[in-house]
Amino acid sequence: MFFFASLAWNFGLGMTWLAVPLYAYSQGLSNAEIGALFAAPVFAQAPLNLVGGAYTDRIGGRRIMLGSCWATVAAGVLFMFAQGFWMLLLGQLVLILSRAAFWPATWAMASELPGSRGVQLGRLNAVTNTGQIVGTALGGFSLAVVGFKATFGLLALIGLVSFFAGLGTHPGPARERRTTGVLAGYLPLLRHRIIQYTVLCAYLSALPFSLTISFFPLLLSSFGYTEESSGLLLALRAVGSIAASLLVARFARSGAETLWPVVCGVIVAASIGFLPVWNHPLPIGVCLLLVGAGSAAMTLYFQITISEASAPGERGSALALGGLGWSLSHFSTPLIMGVLADRYGLVAGFYVIGVLAMACALVIAWARRWAFAGAASPAAR
Repeated sequence: MFFFASLAWNFGLGMTWLAVPLYAYSQGLSNAEIGALFAAPVFAQAPLNLVGGAYTDRIGGRRIMLGSCWATVAAGVLFMFAQGFWMLLLGQLVLILSRAAFWPATWAMASELPGSRGVQLGRLNAVTNTGQIVGTALGGFSLAVVGFKATFGLLALIGLVSFFAGLGTHPGPARERRTTGVLAGYLPLLRHRIIQYTVLCAYLSALPFSLTISFFPLLLSSFGYTEESSGLLLALRAVGSIAASLLVARFARSGAETLWPVVCGVIVAASIGFLPVWNHPLPIGVCLLLVGAGSAAMTLYFQITISEASAPGERGSALALGGLGWSLSHFSTPLIMGVLADRYGLVAGFYVIGVLAMACALVIAWARRWAFAGAASPAAR
């Protein structure tokens, strides 16, 4: 039931990737406004993500996950009646609340499942991307057949389905009662190089996700693709992620010696940079497959690294710090793309983001030995 709840929640999330940016575009918002629509809520996501991780350690991931399902229901209802920038922004804020609660909670829950931690996290990532691929593909058809309002109504219904599925999950282990402040555990974690390093890895792994929920749909629309074909093409990113999550889960390793994050970072950067070079479904599809595979492998790497570097009682907080890297990506990427697209065009914006991603990969190549040298991990304290 845990994996089914994750599947349903991510189905709804995948639907929003096409529906929200295209709905904003249909209301006449500029590229800069659309970029702000996706970047501004991240100011709320970053602290909410940290609070969600801290409460995961205190009350368990199951309760946090159930609350995020209700936030998805509320977001779907709000989008049904949203008109103009500010109402759309409110819907985005509620959707951000759902995401900020969901990710650290489910990552922590998966790390506590019996069996190999890498395999269980790989299964969760595969289920996550399966939901996203189906949601993205069917979201495009839903928009074409029934329009925006009915599609957002379906999103609210899916939030309910994920909630009832979540009720069937087993509560996690009993949590130690704490008297310290909710966010008190973060400063000790941030002092460790491994945690700082994994935040950078999380940032790079989230770049394709940030583009998928903002400017990938607009690029395909500018190339002349319909909602249905855009949905199918965007679903290929999730196909690459599913394949990588299942195939590499048993082989992903942490530590200073592995070149895993460097190779994944280069694949992500090259795929983003080359995506707009040819307006043809085949090269676009190949780039989306590769960017999905590289992003998923990098995500699995930082999840395993954080889980191994954190004690069980602080794992939700540690994984939330990884989510902070995602928040930084969701803030900076749409904002940069929006400004560049208005001034130089969408294609130029993708080239710049590709260069930025390559720079991150080079920093990771240098930082991996620095991160594991010297100080012990939090789990060894």
